[in-house]
Amino acid sequence: MRNRRRIAPAVLAAAAVTVLAGCGAGAEPPVRLAAAGLDGLGLEQVRVGLAFDQGGRGDKSFNDAAAAGLDRAKKELEVDGKEVTLSEETEEERAAKLRELAKDGRNPVVAVGFLYAKAVQTVAAEFPGTTFAIVDDDSFSAPNVVSLVFAEEQGSYLAGAAAALKSRTGHVGFIGGVRIPLLQKFEAGFAAGAAKARPGVRVSVDYLSEPPDFSGFGVPDRAEKIAGRMLADGVDVVYTAAGGSGAGTLKAVAARTGSWAVGVDSDQYQTADPGVRGAILTSMVKRVDNAVFQEIQAFIKGDRAGGVKRFDLKTDGVGYSVSNDKAVAPVRRKVDALRQLILDGAITVPTKP
Repeated sequence: MRNRRRIAPAVLAAAAVTVLAGCGAGAEPPVRLAAAGLDGLGLEQVRVGLAFDQGGRGDKSFNDAAAAGLDRAKKELEVDGKEVTLSEETEEERAAKLRELAKDGRNPVVAVGFLYAKAVQTVAAEFPGTTFAIVDDDSFSAPNVVSLVFAEEQGSYLAGAAAALKSRTGHVGFIGGVRIPLLQKFEAGFAAGAAKARPGVRVSVDYLSEPPDFSGFGVPDRAEKIAGRMLADGVDVVYTAAGGSGAGTLKAVAARTGSWAVGVDSDQYQTADPGVRGAILTSMVKRVDNAVFQEIQAFIKGDRAGGVKRFDLKTDGVGYSVSNDKAVAPVRRKVDALRQLILDGAITVPTKP
């Protein structure tokens, strides 16, 4: 790309206002450089950095959702994106990857996952002129750090309702990656939704690791064994919130006729291998892609303020997928009715088991 000169912030702001003025109330159109009339003014291309969590791009779950947000920003907002993947699961490595992106002039820098919290807090203080965003953590605040958090309990509530209604045995299961408050939000919502949709339903719960062991996000073999044990005990729908470990659950469920899996983060029916796709009832969709895209978009519009941005049902930040229409159609009307009750404020979903 040819060298470009920077333009004054006032010019950028005026151009952004011009673009937005032609939009209807509540509209959030893409802010492409050319479409916004900024390309001809010589605005330097925004250079985004993305630091993946465990598993990296290709995990068909959490990281891939973040990657989809960056990919969309490349296409619609014409940004330049650089990705980094951890070679070691250490605090030092996480901080090193963030410094690498900041030193390369990446701004904003997006850290995917709560395990980056300490590293973001450290590196953001070293680069006060760089905007950092962290997905799934709001444990600290800084002027140049944006926390992108989700109402996972709401999406999990809908997944739990679908699971309970679809179950033949009245016994469903939840497998979490690590027993921490974040994952317990998934558990709490899933159990509450199942109980609301089908009073008397049994919910079995297990976790793949306990803090300070965070290996539970990358042990599909362990997930397969636990899911297999649940299925043998009469569970016929298993929801796994454990990143890449979920592949193990899918394998176990696909091998047992009449059982179902519930995916997480992305619509896993769309990305799973053909051999297991048919076993996926639905997925708790967590729109990390939207959060990443919208944060990059906000940066382009001039938003540099730190703070917390929460994505819930009202903002389409969470939900449940219906891609496997044949499987989910029989329960969809009842699940959607519960969704509306949450939106109306008639149901408050718990965040703790």
